[in-house]
Amino acid sequence: MAADSSDGVRVWLVERTYSDDEQNIIILIYATTDGEQYFRKERALTSFTDVRDTTAAVEADPDNLGAVTDPDQREQYAVEARRMRDAHDPDDTI
Repeated sequence: MAADSSDGVRVWLVERTYSDDEQNIIILIYATTDGEQYFRKERALTSFTDVRDTTAAVEADPDNLGAVTDPDQREQYAVEARRMRDAHDPDDTI
């Protein structure tokens, strides 16, 4: 079950990929520890003067969460989200 806070739902980093469609875009996927919901964040690759950290977890607005409908992907996200939660503090830089 997802940990809810006053700011939203805590989701954990489960996937980091580069966009096939656009150059210099990183796609970060965060998921709840049950793997049932995900939050997608797209970010342009940073320059040397514009450094932004990727954290182990973020607080996502419940309205911005999508449902994971594929059972295999749901299990994969759940396993990875729990692994991240057990290994890192939410604010750890990944």
